[in-house]
Amino acid sequence: MMGSKQRRRRRRWWCCSLAAPPDNGALSHANSLRSQTASCDKKSEIASPKAEHHQKLPRTRGILSPGRVSPISDQPVIAINSLLPPPPFQSGEQPESPPAEGDSESSVEEESSSAVFDVRLNLVGKNGKKLILEVNSEVLTANSGVFANLIAYHRRSSGAGGVCAIDVPEVENLGVFSETIKLMFEDDDPKQLLKTGVPGAINMLEVSAGIKFDRGVSSCLKYLESMPWTEEEEQKLKESIAKLRLDYALTTGISDRLFARNSMDSQQTLTKHLISSITTCTDSYARSELKSLIKSLLSETSLNETDYPDMKEDIFAVCRSCLGSLNCLFEEATGNDERQAIAKTDSNKTLLERISKEVDNLNWLFDILFYHQMAEDFVVLWADQKELLKMHENTSPMVRYEISRVSATLFIAMGAGKLHCPSGTRLALLQAWFRPMLSDFSWLHRCRKVLDMKALEEAMGQALLTLPIHEQCPMFMEWFHYFSRHGTESPNLSKAFSIWWRRSFLGRSETLTGVSRSQFP
Repeated sequence: MMGSKQRRRRRRWWCCSLAAPPDNGALSHANSLRSQTASCDKKSEIASPKAEHHQKLPRTRGILSPGRVSPISDQPVIAINSLLPPPPFQSGEQPESPPAEGDSESSVEEESSSAVFDVRLNLVGKNGKKLILEVNSEVLTANSGVFANLIAYHRRSSGAGGVCAIDVPEVENLGVFSETIKLMFEDDDPKQLLKTGVPGAINMLEVSAGIKFDRGVSSCLKYLESMPWTEEEEQKLKESIAKLRLDYALTTGISDRLFARNSMDSQQTLTKHLISSITTCTDSYARSELKSLIKSLLSETSLNETDYPDMKEDIFAVCRSCLGSLNCLFEEATGNDERQAIAKTDSNKTLLERISKEVDNLNWLFDILFYHQMAEDFVVLWADQKELLKMHENTSPMVRYEISRVSATLFIAMGAGKLHCPSGTRLALLQAWFRPMLSDFSWLHRCRKVLDMKALEEAMGQALLTLPIHEQCPMFMEWFHYFSRHGTESPNLSKAFSIWWRRSFLGRSETLTGVSRSQFP
C-alpha cells in the first residue's frame, strides 16, 4: 500500500484542464509552437523544481475554456493521474478505502504539495477548442528538445522562477498531443501505447517527432513494429515514415515489414515459379483458389517489358509446357480404346479430367496475358498447333471437345473487339480452329460449364466478318453446309452470314449502280 502511494506521488508531476473532449485527427508540426512569457504571480509563488516535496503549496486553479478564454476558476486542476485506473494490487495487499467526504480537500492539498507545476502549455486546436496542461519543467526539458529550448529562453528572459507559459497553436488533435506529453511522465511506455492502439500510436509518433521527444519516437516505433496492421493503418504508417524522415536505424524493423528488399529479378523468378506450381497443382480446389489469388495479385502488378523484361517469355514457357502435356494426353487418347482412355487414371484423375485441367491452365494464362496486353502472341501460338489439330480429327468427341474451350475463349475476345490482332493472325486462327469448333459445338453446348454459348455464336460470326471478304466466303460456306446437316448441333451464324452476303453481292451492285448513275446523269 505504501508502495502504491509512493508511485502515485512520483508520477504526479503534471496536470491539465480539459477545455473540451478531444477529437481524433492528424497532428500539427513542431514549428507551430510559439512561446509566450508570463509574469510570476507574487501572491501565490510556486516553488522551483528544487524545492522540498514536503513544502505545502496553494491549490492549483483550473482554466475552463470551452472554445473561448474564460475567467480563472476556483476549482482545483484535475490531475491526469487521477483519471487513470488505480494500479493493480499485489498479492496480500488490500485496496485502500476511499477517503471520507470531509477529507477530499486535504487529499487535494496533499497531492498538490508533492507536485511542481511550473510550466503551462496552452494548447489551441484548429477547431478553436482549448486545453491547458500544467507540467513539471524538469521532466519536460529532459524529454523534449523543442520545449527545452523554449523553457530556457523564458528563464533567460524573465529570470529564474515563475510559471513559464507556452502557447501551442493550431493543434490538429488535442487528445493525441495530451497523451504524448503524458507519455513523458510514465515509466511503462508499452502499457500506455497498448491503450491507444495502432492508429493512436502513429499519431503519437508524429507528435513525438515534432517536439523532438526521442524516447516517445523510439517507444512508438517499437510498439508499432510488434503489432499487426490493417491495410489502412499500413498506408498511414508509410506516409508518416516518409514524412518524418526518421533515423534509418530506428525504423529498420518497420521498414523491413513495409518494404521488400528483393530485386526485380528475384520477384520475376518467384512469379514464374508460382505460375508454374499452380499449373501442376493436383488438388482441384487449391488450384482454383490459387489461380484466383495470383490472377488478382498480378492484375495489380505491372508486367511491362521495362520492369520485367523476361516475364512475357516466362509465362509463354509455362504455356508451352501445358501444350506439351496436352499433346501427350491426346497421344494417349488416340493410342488406346476410347473406354480405356477415359477410364485410365493418373493420380486418381481420368484422362478427360487431366485434359480439362490443361485446358483450364491455358485459359487462365491467356487471361493474364490478355489483361497485360500480351495476348497476341498467344493467338499465334494456338494457331500453330498442327500436331494437336491432327490428333483432334482422330480423337473421340467425348475427349477432344475440351480443347475447343481455348478456341472459344479466343473467338469471344476477338469477336467482342477486345483482342487486337493483325489480319494474318486472325486468318491463321480461324483457318486452324473454325472447323474443329463446328464439330465440337454440340459437346460444348452439353458440357458448357461457364461458357456462354450465345456469346460464342455471336463472336464466331463477328470474328469471321473481320477477315477480308474473299477469305470469309469458304468459311461461311463451310458453316452453311454443316448447319444444313446438323441444325441445332451447329452454331447459328445466320446473322453474320446475311451481313457477309450483303457486303459481297448487294453492296457491290449498289456501288456499281452508283458509279454508272454518276457517269450518266
